[in-house]
Formats: sequence, structure tokens, C-alpha cells
Amino acid sequence: MAIHLTNPPPGLYAAKTPSQQQQQHRPAGSHAAAAAAATVAMPQTASAASSSVAVKKNMRQAAPVVVARRRTTAVESGGVALASVWREVQGERDWEGMVEGTAEEELHPLLRGEIVRYGELVAATYKAFDLDAASKRYLNCKYGKARMLDEVGMAGAGYEVTRYIYAAPDLAAGPPCPSRWIGYVAVATDEAVRRLGRRDIVVSFRGTVTGSEWVANMMSSLAPARFDPGGPRPDVKVESGFLSVYTSDDATCRFTCGSCRNQLLSEVTRLIAKHKHEDVSVTLAGHSMGSSLALLLGYDLAELGLNRDARGRAVPITVFSFAGPRVGNTAFKDRCDELGVKVLRVVNVNDPITKLPGIFLNENSRVLGGKLELPWSSSCYTHVGVELALDFFKARDPACVHDLEAYLGLLKCPKVTKVMKEGEDLFSKAKKIVLEQSFDTWRWQMAAIQVGGLVQALGM
Repeated sequence: MAIHLTNPPPGLYAAKTPSQQQQQHRPAGSHAAAAAAATVAMPQTASAASSSVAVKKNMRQAAPVVVARRRTTAVESGGVALASVWREVQGERDWEGMVEGTAEEELHPLLRGEIVRYGELVAATYKAFDLDAASKRYLNCKYGKARMLDEVGMAGAGYEVTRYIYAAPDLAAGPPCPSRWIGYVAVATDEAVRRLGRRDIVVSFRGTVTGSEWVANMMSSLAPARFDPGGPRPDVKVESGFLSVYTSDDATCRFTCGSCRNQLLSEVTRLIAKHKHEDVSVTLAGHSMGSSLALLLGYDLAELGLNRDARGRAVPITVFSFAGPRVGNTAFKDRCDELGVKVLRVVNVNDPITKLPGIFLNENSRVLGGKLELPWSSSCYTHVGVELALDFFKARDPACVHDLEAYLGLLKCPKVTKVMKEGEDLFSKAKKIVLEQSFDTWRWQMAAIQVGGLVQALGM
């Protein structure tokens, strides 16, 4: 299924509405206000100024764009609290009814707020990442767990960080790669539980930074995941580079021990067991390579049956993927669907990373004429879940097509077509907004190090 938000004018994706400008003067942590609101009213009618939305089903074979018919669901019944509909927001029904199908209607505000909230929890991994080569924590987290969210301006996020996660790819060529900080595990506080309606366990992953990670990203061959020793399922295959980052162990790491996978499974299962008598959700969020690790973890937990509460009920697993590439083959997608792993993929249609790997062998090249399955179908990469497609590009800043802050900027300010209604010259408005932008240093640092890593990986 895909949801498409149409192209805003260049430079407008970060435009701020008057309400957002007011939010800038609120205390740190007010970024979570969308989820903190007691109620949100569902608009009964939408104006032509809204972002355009289209829905299509991502079935086993490529499907045409289909306009969804309007349905009445629990989230449309006037004003609703997030705590009362959190399962729908987490994708229990594949977000059906939370996005309307005509060009005049928009993404539901509760879902939009949650996407932005989880995106900002991912952005925290970049802000806390130490890029100072002279620092003792170089390429690791700058802060301790207890104050990390406070230090990056998210004191009111409503989560307590319980563990840092480290990972290193196992590359056949070259010396062993040391483990680097890749993200963190956090759990909702008691106050946040009342607001969210459940005890939310969050795992947040950053994207590619180091040269070895770039090399791992380019290992586009498929390899069997084999996460369950009792049922290895050799037909379920994933990209070998992502698998390497997820499963490789670095015995020399001074911050932790065990592979990224072992660290994650032990901590998430510990938290599920600790809160086994509560309503619990597992939310995995990541940007770029981090979204691939989030999906691997979601599949791993579900395949091993570790997402169970005290009553034996399945704990819902939701992946919020930002600018994520394809991860596995069709069998991997089908197994994720069968296990109930819900995935919402937020992508920019101009972002090349979201089209990798599998430029030629993908979900669109498996079947001929809608009936004949081609011999190479099992080797085709396939996206998983529901796609939320954004459309933005800046000629003077082409790197923005993959920038997480650009993604979140458009989601925070969707009704950019309102500029045209106001009659103001579009180019002048765009220029004004671009000049007013204040760019965080960490964004430029991350862009520089990512370009350097790519050059190194390509041997240039």
C-alpha cells in the first residue's frame, strides 16, 4: 500500500506555520506535543489546500494505483484520544481509514503526529553522535543514558533510555571493524503511558556514517536470515551487508559485548517481561540503514516468538522506516506479513536510497503479465509494508532528498499549497523561507562524513 503526499515547491518543506512558530518558544521537549494532546479532532471535510494523497496496495506482484474509498473507523468519531486508538495508529489494520483517498484529503493528524514524534527520536541519534575525532567517544554517543534525551532537547519526550546499542559489520576484506554506537532502547515513563495508552518500548537507529557501514550497504547479495534455529527458513533472504551489521560481534568493544542482535533481543525481551502485565507495544524506528536494522529486529522478534505478554498475546511490533532501502526478498516480505510485523515506510520519491538494492530485480520484475512468475523471482528484492511517499527536492541542496530533517519538515508542514491560495509570489516565498532557515551544525557534519564515507567505500 502506498500513500502519496504531492510535491511542495522547493524550499517549502521546512516552512513553519504560525502554530509551529509558537511551538518554538515552548520549553524543551514540546516536540512531543502532538502525542501529548488529550484529543485530536478528525476533519470532516478537507479543502483543496490539503496535501494530495493516493493509496495503492503493495501486493505480491506490482499493482496499479488504486483510490481508496472513504471508510468510517474509530479514529473518525469526532475527537479521539491517542490512548483509545493507539492500536490503529500502530498499524493494526495497516493504517486503513487513517489516510483518505482523494487529492483533497490528508493524513490523519494522530498518525502524522506519531510519525513526527518517532522521527525525532531517530534524529536524536544523530544529534548525540560524537563526530569530534579528538574525542574519547569519537563515533560513539556523547552523553550518558540518563541525560541523552535531555542534552539533545528532548527532555519532555516521555521515555527513559535503558540501553545503548553498538554494531560493526563483518567485512571479508580488510581489518576487523570496531563497534560503533548505532542507537538506543528506551521505554515510556508512567506519565507517558497514560498519554499513549500502553507501555511503549522504542528502539531507535541512526543511518550510515562510517566507511565500513557504506561498504556493508553495498553488499547487495542476498543471504538466508536463519534467525530461528528450529525453523531456519532458507528461502527467507535479506541483504548480506545489513545482516552483517546486525549479527556480527566485536569482542574488543569497551562499551558492551555481544552482537547488535544479541544486545537488542536481550534488552527488548527484558522490558517485555518486566511489563508483561501491561499493554505493551514495540516500536522500531530508523533512518536509512537504521530502518533496515529496525525491520530485521522486528522480523527477528516475531520469528522467535519473543513478542508475547503474560497472557500469551502477541505484543504488536511496528516499524517506522525513514528513507529506508529494500531489505529482503519476496519470501522475507511474505513472512513479515504473516507474522504481523507492521511497517510504515516514509520515503521521498526523489531519494535514490529508497530504490536500493534491487534497481532491476525488485517487486516490479517478478511476474510477467500479472500471471507468469519469472525464474529469478526468488532473488528479487521487495519492499515491506505501507509506503508514505513524500516529494521534495532542492537544486541548491541535492543532499536534502535523503535528509531526515527534510522529511520531518514536510510532515510537520503538509499544507504548503496554501501559499498559492494566499496569492503571494511562490518564488519569493520560497526564497524568503530558505534565507530564514537556521541549519544545525550536526546536519552539515553528518552530510560531510557521509559523503566522505561513500567516497572511501567506492575507492575514489
